[in-house]
Amino acid sequence: MSLPEWAHASAERRAHIERVVGLLSTWADAMRVTAKERDRWLRAGWLHDALRDAPFADPVAHGPAAADRAAATGERDHGVLDAVRYHTLGSADWDDVGRMLYLADFLEPGRAADPPDRAELARRVPTERDAVLREVARRRLEWVLRSGWSLPAETVAFWNQLVAKP
Repeated sequence: MSLPEWAHASAERRAHIERVVGLLSTWADAMRVTAKERDRWLRAGWLHDALRDAPFADPVAHGPAAADRAAATGERDHGVLDAVRYHTLGSADWDDVGRMLYLADFLEPGRAADPPDRAELARRVPTERDAVLREVARRRLEWVLRSGWSLPAETVAFWNQLVAKP
């Protein structure tokens, strides 16, 4: 798979998407996931920012719009669609594809706000995914709070699920 024909993505955005897909591929190999699961991760990676450079007033509208467009053009996997739809917010309803996309989108090596320990967190994902996921979600929550924005209900539910005691 590659970026869909309907994508609105600059060269810089395309490079980000390629790095996300590369990271997902590396993790899929390291975690020895099935070919079917690997394909799901990579499809979500290609789709997640396909409409990021389209003219939306809402900065998180690109995920839902890309999920809707992907569904309209044949994507039927609800896990892939939900991963794309909520990749900026998080979702308590995600399966592994959503969680892995959330991690890869934050940890890909070309981010302008590259945390100093990004490479170390990315290295730990195959063996400590849940711990790294909580750390990434915490950092994203802190950023939203520092920005003075309200927390979306999906984000709060995702966080609460991550930290709930079994």
